[in-house]
Amino acid sequence: MFELFHAIADPSSAKVRKYVVDHELGEVVRFRNVTYPEVMKDLTERGGTGAPALWDGQKLITGADAIIARLVAHADVGRES
Repeated sequence: MFELFHAIADPSSAKVRKYVVDHELGEVVRFRNVTYPEVMKDLTERGGTGAPALWDGQKLITGADAIIARLVAHADVGRES
C-alpha cells in the first residue's frame, strides 16, 4: 500500500489526489493529510519536508509528476501488452 502525504489546499496535492480517484487507486493509496501533526511526523521520519509526497514502502517520492509516474508504473505491473 502507498501512502500519499498531501495538503488539501495545495494544487500539486490536488493533482495527485485527482489522479488516484480518476484511476480508481483508492484500494492501494492511503491519503494522509499533513495538517495533522502525527502525519507530518511520519512524513519527516521518511525524509520528507512537504506535500505532495508518496511513500512506496521503501522510498519517498516527491512532486506531483514523479508521484503520478510511480503510480502509473504500479498500475502497469502485470498488464499484458
